[in-house]
Amino acid sequence: MGRPRIHDAQTAEALLDAAERIAQADGVDAVTVRRVADEVGTTTRAVYSAFGSKEGLLVELGRRAFGILLRGLQELPETDDPAADLVEAGVQVFRRFAVDHPSLYRIGIQQEIGDPLLAEGYRDAARIALEALDAKVARLAAAGELTAIAPRDARRAFHAMCEGFAAMELRGFMPPGEQERVWREGLSAVVRGFAGAR
Repeated sequence: MGRPRIHDAQTAEALLDAAERIAQADGVDAVTVRRVADEVGTTTRAVYSAFGSKEGLLVELGRRAFGILLRGLQELPETDDPAADLVEAGVQVFRRFAVDHPSLYRIGIQQEIGDPLLAEGYRDAARIALEALDAKVARLAAAGELTAIAPRDARRAFHAMCEGFAAMELRGFMPPGEQERVWREGLSAVVRGFAGAR
């Protein structure tokens, strides 16, 4: 009879949760195999079994970041107004992700993980999430609302605006209670600009 698996998917998820909490409280450098294991009440062997190394754990946090973004984009209701839907992707998905998971935002989006080569480990997850955003931009083009800029450039501009707003909000540079309004009005203006002169 084979030995039972001690470290299952549930343990791996708990370890990821702990790593995210530690990164949020004390920064990415504070995420160590020992500290993550202690936080969950297990052994360092569990971390090595699930992720191979501390670097593997950080890569998995990057994948988790883009998985959250992808699910948010996929679950966002689609209306007959592609411009409004794109704005909501920024406000309801990107903003919510940055505010609810600031450490994952820094790891996945800003790549604050020490060795920049680690980002290669979650590049595919990032690409898939960006393809979901590209699909929302493509709806603008199909509706004739993307005449002033190429689709890929529109996605870059929209993404850059979201990153800028997220950085401002996380640093406390937005009026309290008005963050969502600032995001929505700013993104709406950018998306309207994609249509060019009317």
